Amino acid sequence: MKKTLIIGASPNPSRYAYLAANMLKSKGYEIVNVGIKRGEVAGVEIEEPGNIHSDIHTVTLYIGPHLQQQYVDYILKTKPKRVVFNPGTENATFEDLLKKNGIETIEACTLVLLSTGQY
Repeated sequence: MKKTLIIGASPNPSRYAYLAANMLKSKGYEIVNVGIKRGEVAGVEIEEPGNIHSDIHTVTLYIGPHLQQQYVDYILKTKPKRVVFNPGTENATFEDLLKKNGIETIEACTLVLLSTGQY
């Protein structure tokens, strides 16, 4: 299964990151929640960025381009296979940097990918 790191995780049930965490878990994916809000989502604590996970397949972004810069080194050190830029998080400059580092980028909605079996 594709272990997924959710950046922008939130314990707020009205947030898409919250919905994605729960859908990922319900479909059997292991998740890591990273964000600035304290709490847990889908039974997994939200942690601050810093702990590098070496077994991440996918990073899914729920933070806008203006906040992404502070996560660039963190994501590069994590060395995921791909990064999903959910609607509103698209960032051509960051996507180019990821591609130059051998990381696939996808502009898509994690919820739709999961719902349609394309994740």
